Amino acid sequence: MIKHRGFPGRLPGTDFQFTLRRANPKGATPIIRRERFADRRPPDKRADLWFMAALWDHFGTEPFERGNLDAGRLSWLFGREVLPLDDPFDSKDYEARLIIDERAARAAFPEAIDGDLWA
Repeated sequence: MIKHRGFPGRLPGTDFQFTLRRANPKGATPIIRRERFADRRPPDKRADLWFMAALWDHFGTEPFERGNLDAGRLSWLFGREVLPLDDPFDSKDYEARLIIDERAARAAFPEAIDGDLWA
């Protein structure tokens, strides 16, 4: 499992996890598409925004391996702003490759793409 050095481990000041410390010996948690309903709590929405900003800052439009990125957090963006690159895509593989759909990311999280939340 590749570790994305320099990628934030969590949302600052919270317990919203962005990365894993080590691989699960029983296998990777599958990435699934989770629906983001309008009534989600503001802290959950903020975590999505900051995670998208971290992905954009770290990878931009380049393909990337799932590696130590948290499957639960990826699942909130998967199928919309973050897309599978490989066909067939193995959602349980730490080496699965993903890519950011810039158009969808700008539409859903413009401040994550255009702004600098980390400053």
